[in-house]
Amino acid sequence: MRALTLDVGGEVFAIEATSVREILDMVPVTEVPNAPAFVAGLINVRGRVVPLADLRVKFGMEHRPPDDDTRIVVFEITLEEEPTVVGMLADRVHTVCDIALSTMEPAPKVGMRWRPEFVRGIAKHDGNFIIVPEMNRVFSTEGAGTANSENETRAG
Repeated sequence: MRALTLDVGGEVFAIEATSVREILDMVPVTEVPNAPAFVAGLINVRGRVVPLADLRVKFGMEHRPPDDDTRIVVFEITLEEEPTVVGMLADRVHTVCDIALSTMEPAPKVGMRWRPEFVRGIAKHDGNFIIVPEMNRVFSTEGAGTANSENETRAG
């Protein structure tokens, strides 16, 4: 799998490179009242309104403000059988690399801070573990709560 690797909360994640449209520096974010806690707001991407997600909130990690390394990864997923463009905050974007699917294993049931349905698997690359999230499920309306509580709100 050709993947873009990025850092969120000290963890390395990989998303399929073919779904990535672009990587942006931070842009103004418009907050949306009553949106799920993990939705940081809406951004303008080339004249198109795009929801922006903060996976730190979705995965029960501590919220932190953007810094010079923060990027927005814009990619396409399928929601309710429709292609949908979304943005995701990344603490840092690393590189595009090839991950051998043969190295991917199911997420362990013990010791994970994420709901198992959000994790496609744990892959190994260059001796490190990389979390491969199931982005369609992460962004689905059915999975709109955080990893720890459906009623948890974003701190910060």
